[in-house]
Amino acid sequence: MLNKPETYWNNFLFADESKFNIFGSDERTMVWRRKNEELNPKNLVGTVKYDGGGVLVWGCISASGLGNLVFIDSIMNHALYLNILRDNLKSSAQNLGIGNNIVSYQDNDPKHTALNIRLRCFYNSPQNLKTPPQSLDLSPIEHIWRETGG
Repeated sequence: MLNKPETYWNNFLFADESKFNIFGSDERTMVWRRKNEELNPKNLVGTVKYDGGGVLVWGCISASGLGNLVFIDSIMNHALYLNILRDNLKSSAQNLGIGNNIVSYQDNDPKHTALNIRLRCFYNSPQNLKTPPQSLDLSPIEHIWRETGG
């Protein structure tokens, strides 16, 4: 892929979802402290009951810009993901000037590899960038999410 010309990437549409936490994170936070300093304010981490809230979003990007951004109000599963793709992937491609020549990229998340998703992608964007299972996530959208806090 490194030897491909820049124009090779013009029809690629990278899609993924990410959670943005309003307060804190989903991971445990470890604090290293000296003996008898457990209540020192610099060693305390604030918390909020019921995880502090967050928002799950789906988005896509291409070489020519950003596609649709979808706010997800329920648990993401393959059926919801299918609706999001149906309603947003092609319209994003049209708005970004890709048209019907979409080369789509999705990671190996189980909801992305479900049979109904693979069939939908095969019929609507037959060109897909394949990645092996357990591969590193090479999608540039992951870097966008990281920069924005997702």
